[in-house]
Amino acid sequence: MATQITTAQSAAATTTQSHLPQVTEPRNPGMPLDMDWVRTVQANTSAIERRAASLPSRRSVKKQHQAAWLLRAITCIDLTTLSGDDTARRVARLCAKARQPVSPALLDALGMGPITTGAVCVYHEMIPAAKAALSGTNIPIAAVSTGFPAGLSPLELRIKEIEMSVAAGASEIDIVISRRHVLSGDWQALYDEMQAFRIACGDAHVKAILATGELGSLRNVARASLVCMMAGADFIKTSTGKETVNATLPVSLVMIRAIRDYHDRTGVRVGYKPAGGISKAKDAITYLALMKEELGNRWLQPDLFRFGASSLLNDIERQLEHHITGNYSAGYRHATS
Repeated sequence: MATQITTAQSAAATTTQSHLPQVTEPRNPGMPLDMDWVRTVQANTSAIERRAASLPSRRSVKKQHQAAWLLRAITCIDLTTLSGDDTARRVARLCAKARQPVSPALLDALGMGPITTGAVCVYHEMIPAAKAALSGTNIPIAAVSTGFPAGLSPLELRIKEIEMSVAAGASEIDIVISRRHVLSGDWQALYDEMQAFRIACGDAHVKAILATGELGSLRNVARASLVCMMAGADFIKTSTGKETVNATLPVSLVMIRAIRDYHDRTGVRVGYKPAGGISKAKDAITYLALMKEELGNRWLQPDLFRFGASSLLNDIERQLEHHITGNYSAGYRHATS
């Protein structure tokens, strides 16, 4: 891998800045819907799958390089709890883990100062608990919205939900698109919906969840990614985590290249968030390598890249402990909630 991140310090060099994405990267203002551009978008499935399949086997980092990449991954995690049995106490414990995701002893051994996760992601009802638990930090609260996960409630209610979450203290909103617009090829409807969500978010960062496992084809994923960016999405995100198929490397490659094309055309950087099923440290490194190769180092920072995850942090901390001690600890020693 060219241009390794060689020290733990460089891996988290940006964590002293505010984690709020809009502080370091201008918002995506969007653009008029360009149907000529949308119609030209295609996806060569076999080539995409070959490229994606090559990544895990040929992108391997070891020892201090691996530790550095894993520390970077931690700063890009949206630490998430989206369960029907969520409570204020569970959210408070999750926020405590977000504030101190790695034990001080491990950080000292790695020569690192304090780091945090990129954000905490919760349902609307849990925003007050997260806000109280994160008081005094600059860790953003991300709220899932717009009838999550299906996105089938009336549009007026979905817009109102966004407004309520922003008023309650969420600085990032993860919205879900209406999959039917993609499946029927109604790109104007998708654009109008996404634009309405963007307006409702106000100053809050907006991440568009495509639910790629339900879009039918990689071409649909590519076109939906582009339309959402045209409508002003600051991030595009793979999944709710509730679909049968969530984040995959082929889907990620398609979405990342759509981001690259949008940046080439407009000069605007849009972020990327794979979510669902990413639970192993080695998978986190593979995704970071993909971002680096396709988009460059700028997209390895939390204002442009996030993992949507709940158990990923546990495995990363175990791998860091193994790097320092040579032994793997029991998983329960690194519980997040």
